[in-house]
Amino acid sequence: MVSLIENEVQADMTSPGVSDKVFVTTAAVREQLMMALSAMLPADAMLSRPEELRPYECDALSAYRVLPMLVVLPYTEAQVIHVLKCCHRMGVPVVARGAGTGLAAGALPHDQGVVLSLARFNKILALDPQACTATVQPGVRNLAISEAAAPYGLYYAPDPSSQIACTIGGNVAENSGGVHCLKYGLTVHNVLRIRVVTIEGEVVEIGGGAPDHAGYDMLALLIGSEGMLAVTTEVTVKLVPKPQLAVCIMASFNDVVKAGNAVADVIAAGIIPAGLEMMDGPTVAAVEDYLHAGYDLKAAAILLCESDGTPDEVAEEVARMRAVLEHSGATDIRVSRDEAERLKFWAGRKAAFPAAGRLSPDYYCMDGTIPRKRLGEMLQAISGMEEKYNLKCINVFHAGDGNLHPLIMFDANIPGELERTEAFGNEILTLSVALGGTITGEHGVGLEKINAMCVQFANDERTLFHRIKQAFDAEGLLNPGKAVPTLHRCAEFGRMHVHHGQLPHPDLPRF
Repeated sequence: MVSLIENEVQADMTSPGVSDKVFVTTAAVREQLMMALSAMLPADAMLSRPEELRPYECDALSAYRVLPMLVVLPYTEAQVIHVLKCCHRMGVPVVARGAGTGLAAGALPHDQGVVLSLARFNKILALDPQACTATVQPGVRNLAISEAAAPYGLYYAPDPSSQIACTIGGNVAENSGGVHCLKYGLTVHNVLRIRVVTIEGEVVEIGGGAPDHAGYDMLALLIGSEGMLAVTTEVTVKLVPKPQLAVCIMASFNDVVKAGNAVADVIAAGIIPAGLEMMDGPTVAAVEDYLHAGYDLKAAAILLCESDGTPDEVAEEVARMRAVLEHSGATDIRVSRDEAERLKFWAGRKAAFPAAGRLSPDYYCMDGTIPRKRLGEMLQAISGMEEKYNLKCINVFHAGDGNLHPLIMFDANIPGELERTEAFGNEILTLSVALGGTITGEHGVGLEKINAMCVQFANDERTLFHRIKQAFDAEGLLNPGKAVPTLHRCAEFGRMHVHHGQLPHPDLPRF
């Protein structure tokens, strides 16, 4: 096995590989493709004029933009199959897209390819309160599942900050989390079954209603694969009972390092809160000015710690968390008095990103993950990076699982600021790996972090990633150039010694 990997590594060092394959769609092929697609797609399901394509040129990471060749918005799975078969036959790249809320350029179009939007797949197909499951199409909004389940006393646990807009198909592609993922898990822990279509148009169902299945865990492989292996058309998720009571603690600290260390202290005490989030002082100020959530403006950092369960369980856990937080140096502790105040605390946390948008013309949200005990160390390092790059950074973390979301403030209209911002972000990711973590927690790799993959993974690991990709998509047509860099690319990256400020694709237009 090792010799096989070594041979493939050497071969890949001299060839561009599947993920760097160059696609050229001629005008003639484009016309043939549109004619073939029109045989099954209605006129309103194909967009080709520049003004129609413009809304699809980027996802939420708007620094990178590419105009697609064509956008299709099918209504049925049969139409999805037809689109994929046509593109496969003609060698045309396909980028699947949900709501476009991703933050890693994972849904960035290919200029020679088709954007396959699943926006019209927005139906909840079945909701079974006895089995505690819901079967939905990929275009259903995350929050809509919980809204539909609410009359049965159930809800869908993963709750990204964008849950009001993001879709379950996008959550599956990126393995999204949220503020309550510490206790209830990420998307992969809350999905029982997915129905997907391969690039060749084959329908495959993975998983099912049972808690376990024989064979390899293909469900975990597909969830988080960023649209590179197959296109999701149906998802069955787990629903969980609403807790009888939920209470949120807001703990203030006069030092960000103390706040970071308090996170590790809570977990070390054997407490697994329903949510454990951290915001530094600048983030708190931005959110309070934007939403008036009742945050402590004197704090250098605050923690939001939630307990849920029966009233007795909550009372005991809140008392234990309060004791740990006081011992860890909390200067003030407030416990939500009612459900309205608890929701207000969390509304402030989920508004951190839009609040940041009021501070600066642009901001760049990073997404690394580190061991909880290193949070204080990372915060100190980020403070030094602010001086090094002459840029401000506010910090909001899914602190319970060490998932960082530093927001770097910049102005893209000032020459050089985007390059310094990218350098800043790449240094955070490199340090995340050095501290024993990873370059992403929930946003995915997409195009944004593809060079950072060279830092985290060795040649043999990346070779195995490519072999998995080829097993599903031998021609590399699904979301090409994303997530997994070729060994050739990483060799070039290393030779140039460019670890900061480099665009994933130098010829991409930036705004």
